[in-house]
Amino acid sequence: MTRAAAAERTVAELQGIAMSLRRRMLRMAAHKGEGYIAQGLGIADALAAVYFRELSIDPGRLDDPNRDRFLLSTGHYSIAMYAVLAELGVLTDEQLETYALNGSALPMSTFDETPGIEIISGSLGHGLGQGVGMALGLRLDESPAKVVVELSDGELQEGSTWEAAMAAASFRLDNLWALVDCNGIQADGPLVLDMEPVLDKWRAFGWSAVEVNGNAMQELVDAFDALRKEPGPRAVVLRTTPGSGVPTIERRDRAHFVRVNDDEWSRLMEELEDRG
Repeated sequence: MTRAAAAERTVAELQGIAMSLRRRMLRMAAHKGEGYIAQGLGIADALAAVYFRELSIDPGRLDDPNRDRFLLSTGHYSIAMYAVLAELGVLTDEQLETYALNGSALPMSTFDETPGIEIISGSLGHGLGQGVGMALGLRLDESPAKVVVELSDGELQEGSTWEAAMAAASFRLDNLWALVDCNGIQADGPLVLDMEPVLDKWRAFGWSAVEVNGNAMQELVDAFDALRKEPGPRAVVLRTTPGSGVPTIERRDRAHFVRVNDDEWSRLMEELEDRG
């Protein structure tokens, strides 16, 4: 879809897409019986806004050299990416049922052999550096494409992230965007290091940056529209709720990796439909 066509989507339409993504994620997790579902539900609104309003990607031409690139630095959010790719028609719902199963083309952490996945991202802290390299290459090729990198607040604890941020500002990469998912959790609970103030840090590193409720579609749309007018690399700091849309998961103290009893998945889907 072209940028012009995507930009015509309304907030209500994007909210409907985000809901569809959440349904697909819950079905995938139910087939596997577990997964990184809380992070996926939390990032669903931002992915709907980015993929279905901001990016220029033709699902039938994923090798187009002038396509926009989306890099998922947090590879364990794969459940959300697969839902997006199914919504685009790149993957089928039948393929989604193989999520994280042995021999599946849809591993629990993303791999670049999956159609529509740009990078291997199991090891955290490297996505932004790869994005800087891609953005530089596209600029040298005089391509109109942009690179959008999703990364987490946990990755802000890694020096490689800030080295990449400094490089992006130094090279004035106005074709590079960062989506910083600040959900406040990592593997064993809350973030180990206090990374606040996140927004001020990105601005101090020379980025045009705004902070929004990452689960409020209107705020997301407004943020992208505002930042598009700003110079240099751009960052959207997303304050997201792990498990957004499913109250039982939202209330979990330890939501990094979710397992529930087999008969509970249908109840979680009911909660999603009631909230939706």
